[in-house]
Amino acid sequence: MTVIPLRGALDAADLRVAVVRSRFNPVVTEGLLAGALAVIEQSGAAAPTVVEVEGAFELAVVARELTNRHDAVVCVGAVILGETDHYEHIAHRASEGLQRVMLDTGVPVAFGVLTVRDVEHALARSGPGEANKGAEAATAAIRTASLLRTLRDEGAG
Repeated sequence: MTVIPLRGALDAADLRVAVVRSRFNPVVTEGLLAGALAVIEQSGAAAPTVVEVEGAFELAVVARELTNRHDAVVCVGAVILGETDHYEHIAHRASEGLQRVMLDTGVPVAFGVLTVRDVEHALARSGPGEANKGAEAATAAIRTASLLRTLRDEGAG
């Protein structure tokens, strides 16, 4: 028996996509946003809703609100290790919060939040090119929304 797995398409022509960007660490998050927007545009989506929040901790509550009107939400931010344990708390809570939003709503919420030990790692993952994690997050959100739509339309889910 040959099994062909279902996979979501990178086609957002009929999807409503939102991006939430943390303003903290702006050089990094602007690069992540640019990567996400490039993928969204290439996928054929209409102009996405772009929202800014102060930091990674606020991403979840705004993402939750956006799931009411969008098929996919991409969250981008950067939590960089500093001199205190603030990094540990924010990185963990941001990931937990976004996962909870996704599971509670059934809307893909992509985690494009860098949790890195130094600025050089953040810059390497937010610059132009294949390593851009904002682009990866947008790809994941669109493909997951597409897959969910297929599963729901076919009654396979």
